[in-house]
Amino acid sequence: MALSVIGAGLGRTGTLSLKLALERLGFGPCYHMKEVFEHLDHVPVWDRAADGEPVDWDTLFDGYRSAVDFPAAAFYRRLSDHYPAAKVILTVRDPDRWFQSFSDTILHPLTEPLPDHLADWGVMIRKTIFDRVFEGNVADREHVIASYERHNEEVERTIRPEQPLVYEMSQGWAPLCDFLEVPTPDEPFPKVNTTDEFREHFAPMFRAQ
Repeated sequence: MALSVIGAGLGRTGTLSLKLALERLGFGPCYHMKEVFEHLDHVPVWDRAADGEPVDWDTLFDGYRSAVDFPAAAFYRRLSDHYPAAKVILTVRDPDRWFQSFSDTILHPLTEPLPDHLADWGVMIRKTIFDRVFEGNVADREHVIASYERHNEEVERTIRPEQPLVYEMSQGWAPLCDFLEVPTPDEPFPKVNTTDEFREHFAPMFRAQ
């Protein structure tokens, strides 16, 4: 099963909501950072990708129809080249609001000690996000926001014009369903993983004991 949808948006742009939406629309299962936590044997694969080594994407994504969020978003160009028929979705939000959410959530595992069982995950994610996306600097607000904006600009510039959808969660079902050419569900669009929800459900797993 080849990927049909690739999410190029960085974490904290609504990627978990997009995962649920894609699965509701028939593009699931959708690979997300949650899958990495559930399959820590995938960490060495992403680590090799971060080092620029060849990766068997078909084996990694076996059974998945879409992929969003980190670490996949950091490799959107390689994935798009490997799955040329896949549609690319760039999730975006206001840069200042994005930075605040980033700072309040995923900044911690990038900069602080992790539990032993996540040590290898931490090395991989720092190479994938800290180094690859933010050039090793997540301490400077202006640099982080500039890196976020540069990533979004690169996606729009490098993905073929007929592929990308630049999408904000507040737009709901309509543009997403039009882009994917599927009917619009008669139900609310999923909105999950707010900062408070992240702190409650995900932050505890990052705390070193």
